[in-house]
Amino acid sequence: MNDNDQQLVTTTQNWLKTIIIEHNICPFAKRELNRGSIHFVANHDTDVEKCLLNLLLECDRLNIDPDIETTLVIYDNAFISFDDYLDFLELAEALLLEQDYEGIYQLASFHPDYCFEGAKEDDPANYTNRSPYPMLHLLRESSIELALASYPHPENIPQKNIKSLRELGLTKIQSLLAGCYPLKMV
Repeated sequence: MNDNDQQLVTTTQNWLKTIIIEHNICPFAKRELNRGSIHFVANHDTDVEKCLLNLLLECDRLNIDPDIETTLVIYDNAFISFDDYLDFLELAEALLLEQDYEGIYQLASFHPDYCFEGAKEDDPANYTNRSPYPMLHLLRESSIELALASYPHPENIPQKNIKSLRELGLTKIQSLLAGCYPLKMV
């Protein structure tokens, strides 16, 4: 892994630990991070077709490696605009369906400018899906089903997250996200 890839992965891991795990946004993430079963991949392509092809390659990786529970695909040069990202997400979901991955893999979406439909841009609740870089989270559906079956009232997770982040406040959550970026060595 080159230095740029390592920085992308380190920043993403910091975000995962500092925001997603520390504030229990995803109650299942800590276990997988501790097990080392999250695969992080940096994608430097800007061409949509190449990004889609790389997503399929990550599906293939999950197909052949049962030790990888989930994959975070980090886009450092593509989908800077949230609208472009949403267009790509729609294509990615359609591709998984077309490739008969429905019921096998599921995508979760993260972007630095994530904004839920109908929400104000500065609503702290958006930070449940705001990340340092545009990302797609590729998850095994069977694992999701198992995790949810053993978690009390999983339907309450989104509302709990919204409440928690709003209580934390915009300034604090923005500070936490800014702190995820490693200092560059000069």
